[in-house]
Amino acid sequence: MDLANPKFVPNPDSSREEMETLQRDVATAAIFTDDFTFDAATVSTANTLTAGDSPVVVGVDQAFLDDRAVGAVVALRDGEVIERASAAVDCDFPYIPGLLSFREAGAIVAALENLDTDPDLAIFDGSGRIHYREAGLATHLGVVFDLPSIGVAKGLLCGTPREPLDGLTEGTRVAIDADEDIEGTDEIIGYALQTRQYDSDSRKINPVYVSPGHRVGCETAANLVEQLCDGYKLPEPTRLADGHADAVKRELAG
Repeated sequence: MDLANPKFVPNPDSSREEMETLQRDVATAAIFTDDFTFDAATVSTANTLTAGDSPVVVGVDQAFLDDRAVGAVVALRDGEVIERASAAVDCDFPYIPGLLSFREAGAIVAALENLDTDPDLAIFDGSGRIHYREAGLATHLGVVFDLPSIGVAKGLLCGTPREPLDGLTEGTRVAIDADEDIEGTDEIIGYALQTRQYDSDSRKINPVYVSPGHRVGCETAANLVEQLCDGYKLPEPTRLADGHADAVKRELAG
């Protein structure tokens, strides 16, 4: 893949003020409504169309090994893996909530640049619009590549759920409203989505937090993630990308 907007590539050597300013610029450039050419109904883990006609979805994840970051990308069509790509880069930027793109983006950008396939949609392990400046990893890199993208996070970085999230039944979604921690908007910024739940009251699975990255709206993002879950808590693209990241890390560790 080629960079569409290289001026937005995160630079971990920037000052914090410069980083936050860049994130605001990314959020301004981001499109938080549906702006893609594929049929959202055809995004699936099952073969629904003639081979070659369905959208290509990539899952994007990252892992860390000592002072190196590993970016991993898995491309799927109809649930079948058609390509894997990865990259490892030096990384000494610390973990700072709200600035994760400056820690993780280097390896992910390199991995996406190693991908021969042109995807229609990217699912990131991380936040999109659910972010202090509406510019989480999925938004930031969605804009960098001008790629329709969605963030799927395991925890809620910011925002306020409209309803309690304890013990939600499978398929339930709860809107996440912007709150005083978020700059620039008072809209719904994503959903808590209960992709899987135990039948027993003694065990509970937490929801995932889905938010638009770029060129995808809130409702569509939640719909697509639900369509891409295949009996697991996480959508299949990021679940496979997580496994690929771990495999690459083991290989690097020797």
